[in-house]
Amino acid sequence: MIINGYEIKPGIDLSHLEDVDMSYTDLRGINLEGAKLIGINLNGTNLSGANLRYADLSGAMLQESDLSGADLSGAIFRSVDLDSANLEGANLKDADLSSSLLYSANLKGADLRGTNLEEVCGLYDDDLGDEILEGANLEGTILY
Repeated sequence: MIINGYEIKPGIDLSHLEDVDMSYTDLRGINLEGAKLIGINLNGTNLSGANLRYADLSGAMLQESDLSGADLSGAIFRSVDLDSANLEGANLKDADLSSSLLYSANLKGADLRGTNLEEVCGLYDDDLGDEILEGANLEGTILY
């Protein structure tokens, strides 16, 4: 798949580029396992059912994005803006969401076992079940 002149495929490295804007793109079910998408603008993007295992999205913008049912296990989401993102049923097992923003994010049914949620802002207790937080790091996180 070619988007904005980039061939989007597993393991792609866009970390050396500045101001990559892929906002409001339909990437449903795409395989981006191990991709480096650091600082990329993915606001409003449909990534439902996508494979982002072990991808690095540090500093990315994912406001209002749809990540429902996506496999994000082992992915790095440090300092990512996930405000109003849909993560329903997503696999975030062993992912790193430290210092990310999750205000109004939908985490219903998401697997957060072993996830690093250190210093996360906007995490709501009502959307989380004890079983999906097993082994998660919540140090410095305030549950609302």
